Amino acid sequence: MTQRIGTAATIRRVAGIATAVLAATALSAGCGTIKDGASTGAGSTPAASPSVDPKQALLATVPDEATSAFRFTGKDASTSLSGRIDPASKALEMNMVMPPEDGITVKMSFLVIEDKVWMKAKFSGKPGLPKLPEKWMALDKAKLTDASGVPSYDGADQGNAGPLLDAATSVEQQGAGKYAGFIDVTGGEAAKALDDGEAAALGEAGKHVPFTAQVGPDGHLTSLVLEMPAAGKQKAYQYVVAYTDFDSTEKITAPTGSAVTKAPSLAYELLNG
Repeated sequence: MTQRIGTAATIRRVAGIATAVLAATALSAGCGTIKDGASTGAGSTPAASPSVDPKQALLATVPDEATSAFRFTGKDASTSLSGRIDPASKALEMNMVMPPEDGITVKMSFLVIEDKVWMKAKFSGKPGLPKLPEKWMALDKAKLTDASGVPSYDGADQGNAGPLLDAATSVEQQGAGKYAGFIDVTGGEAAKALDDGEAAALGEAGKHVPFTAQVGPDGHLTSLVLEMPAAGKQKAYQYVVAYTDFDSTEKITAPTGSAVTKAPSLAYELLNG
């Protein structure tokens, strides 16, 4: 691996935000978050030289700070994210929809450019739910109980493909741009990509998690899929990361004019729980 990428916490962090907002919304309304999925990569690449270590070759395809803007999706047992990443601007756009809870659906989006954060949130499913502006709401981190609780730009590899692949115990190239092997997710940065306590619950099964990966013709990693085994009450699921549209994604810029407004007090009440 050419560099350490990210902090392996983005998906879990945003899932926690949405769960907290959902709980606060339900209380304010007087009432009482994605399932596994598959990802397919596009295209193929020339076969690597037999002298090249497949693991190192695969790690070299993970997005880094020199990568152009691109789109991403990510899924684990409870969360589905999508958006854009723009390493040159240290920026990301992240969108998520929480599965209905007590009849309430929450849609949330975050826009991050360096240390600035904007948010959108929409609640539906029942009357009397909080209503926030439809514009990007500029957040003042000083008004948040825990500013680290909102998304931040911590590297191009927001899906944590690098830390996971770095923990691979075996990697085999199975064709042009196609890889497979096993990952030990029980420790280090790989364990941090999972929900709290999940790595420990997996036990020995977590030391031999099958994965597949696809690299596009441009040399970029386009998909990583881990077949996570059941652990305790957690059913088996797929951990999926997809990186696409490296040559066609628009750069991320700050919202201006009528597209942006200051976040109202209600937004902070929901975020602070």
